[in-house]
Amino acid sequence: MKSITDTTSEKVILFDGVCNLCSGAVQFVIKYDKKSQFKFASLQSDYGQQKLKEHQLSQESFNSFILLENGKLFTKSTAALRVAKELGFPRSLLYGFIIVPAFIRDGVYSWISKNRYKWFGKKEACWLPTPALKARFYN
Repeated sequence: MKSITDTTSEKVILFDGVCNLCSGAVQFVIKYDKKSQFKFASLQSDYGQQKLKEHQLSQESFNSFILLENGKLFTKSTAALRVAKELGFPRSLLYGFIIVPAFIRDGVYSWISKNRYKWFGKKEACWLPTPALKARFYN
């Protein structure tokens, strides 16, 4: 898990915009985020690239789900579990997996990430939100 201080107080999810699994995860979060507390940006977007650069993360390798929350940056399984915690019952129960050591959680996360294009496919371009959701996305 990477936890780095950031200046944003918003909850922003950075995701691989061409990954079908990642785009599906964002759509899942949108569906269950009843308080509309999360904003989104693809890692390929200007905003995503800026945040990667600010935190000295690779601007070319999009193998992590990233959460910017209350001034901190979380990656991989910790980011995903922190998001699940906010999505209401029963999804919030997934946060219980936080007790599993990060090296185990992130090992599973990395294995899925490494195979995600093969298993779930890849788009030619980033997924675009509907006009109604556009306000929740950074470019």
